[in-house]
Amino acid sequence: MGKKVYLILLATVLSALTSLAQAQQSGKIYRLGVLSQGFAEPSPDIEAFRQGLRDLGYMEGKNLVIEYRYAEGRGGRYPELASDLVRLKVDVIVATGTETTSAAKQATGTIPIVMTSSTDPERTGLIASLAQPGANVTGLTESSGALAAKTLELFKEVVPKLNRLAVVLPISARTGSLGGGSKVFVTELETAARELSVHIISLTVRGPDDYEGAVRAATKERANALFSRLPSGTPFERRKQFMELARKSRLPVGSGQNLDIEAGGLMSYGWDRRDLYRRAAAYVDKILKGAKPANLPVEQPTKILLVVNLKAAKEIDLTIPQRVLLKADRVIK
Repeated sequence: MGKKVYLILLATVLSALTSLAQAQQSGKIYRLGVLSQGFAEPSPDIEAFRQGLRDLGYMEGKNLVIEYRYAEGRGGRYPELASDLVRLKVDVIVATGTETTSAAKQATGTIPIVMTSSTDPERTGLIASLAQPGANVTGLTESSGALAAKTLELFKEVVPKLNRLAVVLPISARTGSLGGGSKVFVTELETAARELSVHIISLTVRGPDDYEGAVRAATKERANALFSRLPSGTPFERRKQFMELARKSRLPVGSGQNLDIEAGGLMSYGWDRRDLYRRAAAYVDKILKGAKPANLPVEQPTKILLVVNLKAAKEIDLTIPQRVLLKADRVIK
């Protein structure tokens, strides 16, 4: 083990022991609220967050209680669930997306809020700036728009004849329109598409009942491929449902989330969401130790993953170029 790696591990262990000792000495049991877009089922993202807390010395049932509130894909429930966490007087609210963070901020101006992956929080008004968030919101930003050009460039390498791309976008049940993150992404994608001579077709869905219609519309519009913007809280089985519909229409699916590729999509290029959730735990730790959200700079992602699904490619008779496979962080066979 290198000296640098050893020192990093030592610092992590000492931090965890310090956090645990402080909680034990004070007899304090911290109460967190997690406001999720998703469902109450095993989630790799949420598990990464919990592991991050354990690494820092927080043990559920000993010095930590976590109150989970799942919207189950129904954005109209965000305000109600956020208010419920406020009534419980949790020490910190952890919000798993742009709209959940917005709902939490509207519900309280005093309880600290940690974003796990909000898209462009400055533009959507959640924070004043990345360096000085102000008020009670901080955490991590997932600026997917910044990846749009590279994502499209890679996707065109995989699908050389791509000239019409259908982008499947979720409509917020709460507002009846596209979320801020989707608007930013589409704007950036259209800019990149013009340079690559690709026509973008925007298709919206409210939920799984609309998946079949979206795929049918993409075929009618003569799309060569689909790009999935399904919400991060979408259950894995629902993702598989969407991928199966696309596969039956022989449409390759690109995404910014590797879960979509594990569910049967072709290629994803995007931030490592599990890393974002692990890093959110560090924000919680700092706040519980007395730091003010207003003074904790919002961090941007550092790890980008390219995931390719060879099995999905084979099922639609598509050959993935070797140069793309060599760039991939993970290849599903």
